[in-house]
Amino acid sequence: MALYAPEIIFFALWLGWWLDRRFGEVPFWHPLVGYGRLVSWLEKALNADSQSSTQYLSIAVKRFLGVIALLMALGLIVIPFAVVLNSAFPEAGSGYLLVLNLLIQAGVLYFALGAKSLDQHLEQIEKPLLEGNLEQARFYVGWIVSRDTTDMDEVRVTRAAIESGLENGSDGAFAPLFWFLVAGAPGVLLYRLANTLDAMWGYKTERLLSFGWAAARFDDLLNLIPARISAFFYALNSPHGLKGFRLALYCWRKQGGCWESPNAGPVMAAGAGALGVRLGGGDTYHGQWKDRPDLGKGDDPQIQDLQAVRKLVDRVMFSWLLFGSLVALGSLWLVVWGSDGGLL
Repeated sequence: MALYAPEIIFFALWLGWWLDRRFGEVPFWHPLVGYGRLVSWLEKALNADSQSSTQYLSIAVKRFLGVIALLMALGLIVIPFAVVLNSAFPEAGSGYLLVLNLLIQAGVLYFALGAKSLDQHLEQIEKPLLEGNLEQARFYVGWIVSRDTTDMDEVRVTRAAIESGLENGSDGAFAPLFWFLVAGAPGVLLYRLANTLDAMWGYKTERLLSFGWAAARFDDLLNLIPARISAFFYALNSPHGLKGFRLALYCWRKQGGCWESPNAGPVMAAGAGALGVRLGGGDTYHGQWKDRPDLGKGDDPQIQDLQAVRKLVDRVMFSWLLFGSLVALGSLWLVVWGSDGGLL
């Protein structure tokens, strides 16, 4: 079945990564923009104010509607896409069908990856900090964090950028590769759409707290395994060698579970330990100060640590590519061995 042919996955993995590295996010209309408008309309249609007589029933109704909305927003796109793709390429095939399948797989992966875009955002924050333009750095960090930025000093801007870089490296670059290896283009499409739903419906506001519960929990589930592999890769690629590797694992074990998010905690704790900096701590969210536990160990991050986190994410990306190549080639070897009367 060409829907998940290991040789296609191997080449599409590298082609999708190259397209993202070469072109970054498409400058014209992005498919996720149209999807965002669709799910925004769906939320407004289904998330009407409940007329239930009790608060408990109101929460239950909104969560149920959120589940229905999640199934509709994902199933009505991912299932038809998988069926059409599988019908178009029922066998491995050859010639133009093989090339077409490769291009489709790589194209979907390209649209799902956000590694180049993340690096560009971090560079936008780093440059004004180096120039002493704190106001512009605050402006750009506000693009990638949900906290208030107007009162941030240089350390808090740098800390917010590093935290976002570590977390979004896992969510926007590494997790798509994981789901591409698991289920090809339909898998990475499912992940990216679910991640988008969490970004739109996962806010803990009065309107979305119950309705977006299912989207937030499903996104947590999809990130459960890739986040922990990413945390290990952060440790493995520490710029401080064996010392950084050990510190990253220690911080992951001791601090990862203290964070509000079950996946961001291990990722950011391991990343902070790998870099040898202290992240976390309090910040302002929606006008209110929020205390957060410390992550990592060492001094407050400096501007040069922004360059360090960009390099760390880049090295971990390469680790994922090598890991994915081994998985794809291993799967291909098993298929060939099985067809020759081996284990399979």
